[in-house]
Amino acid sequence: MKYGCIGEHLKHSFSKEIHSYIGDYEYEIMEIAKDDVDAFMRKKDFLAINVTIPYKETVIPYLSFIDESARLIGAVNTIVNRGGELYGYNTDFFGMQSLAKRANIDFWGKKVLILGTGGTSKTAYAVAKHEGAKEIIKVSRRPSNDTVLYTDIYKNHTDAEIIINTTPVGMYPNIFDKPIELGSFTKLSGVIDAIYNPQNTPLVLEAKKLGIKAVGGLYMLVAQGVLASEYFLDTRYDSSILEDVFTKTINEKKNIVLIGMPSSGKSTVGKILREKLSRELIDTDELIVKTAGMPISEIFAKFGEAKFRDIETSVIKKISERSGVVIATGGGAILREENLDALRENGKLFFIDRPLDMLIPTKDRPTASDRASIEKRYSERYEIYCSAADFRVDGSKEAKEVADEILKNF
Repeated sequence: MKYGCIGEHLKHSFSKEIHSYIGDYEYEIMEIAKDDVDAFMRKKDFLAINVTIPYKETVIPYLSFIDESARLIGAVNTIVNRGGELYGYNTDFFGMQSLAKRANIDFWGKKVLILGTGGTSKTAYAVAKHEGAKEIIKVSRRPSNDTVLYTDIYKNHTDAEIIINTTPVGMYPNIFDKPIELGSFTKLSGVIDAIYNPQNTPLVLEAKKLGIKAVGGLYMLVAQGVLASEYFLDTRYDSSILEDVFTKTINEKKNIVLIGMPSSGKSTVGKILREKLSRELIDTDELIVKTAGMPISEIFAKFGEAKFRDIETSVIKKISERSGVVIATGGGAILREENLDALRENGKLFFIDRPLDMLIPTKDRPTASDRASIEKRYSERYEIYCSAADFRVDGSKEAKEVADEILKNF
């Protein structure tokens, strides 16, 4: 391996794509078991690597030189091999600092809770301290002299103003997990989640619903990757590269989610987007039919709408783990908040707003099989579509024009 990233579980990693946008060099993702780290580090068969969970502290004894900032933090995420001597750096500090500034989350004079105690937690502590936090409290599942337990924060620390999650709780593939509930934190003004896959974890989504500034870790990953690449190649990039690489990464990884009434053209527009972007198109109604082994009308007839909605939710949660796809949802997918939360984790929601007089009832749509039914559904759902969508598209236009409008605003 020339350049790459080592860690324990890396199926979720975006690092390979990010480094392909940064520079013209070969970058590999390598999962290494804990028992194999010693042999890998002693062999030194690489030019430079990034290090991620759970080895940011493990690699330190193998280094000949540790940058001062990495030494102070106590965690290394970038190693450069210079003639057999390993040099360690911490680019996560720059990454998290850049993320917080971009999200306008100000630490000055604030009380900060840091969830987790690993290498990223140490980086978060260093950033919060550097940016002038008044009080910093680390939260752990196990008692220690410099941490508090999760149960303690609900008793004694609900006045926290900023929360940083550095644990893997909520990370792919367990994208519906959440380390804490935010409702008790009455002074909370900012939430940072170092997780970048999914792009919006349940913790970030909850904060946004509460009107709190919240951001996932993708920008941090890109920022630390840019600085790491500078160490790799002993070079300096123009400052514009950070936003450029971030934009390319998020455009590549974010899902396009189509919502709207039955017969509003979601499947047709989805096929056009599939061709234009060379992305996979996932139609939730088609997956429901495949999962149930029968047409949707038959599911309704045999088991009722509630059973259909349960299957729909199960399908939506499964496909929401994916990234970089086009998703065409059924007309009633927006009726359950948990469906919307799942779709928002990795997606941007587009409402194809087709006028009522252009919606055509069909027998294979149980809730919109005649004119009276489709008018009733329209009345019940229209405001939900509008509030759920990140962007509303005029669905009265030709399908190609609708697709172009979506791409313009994606």
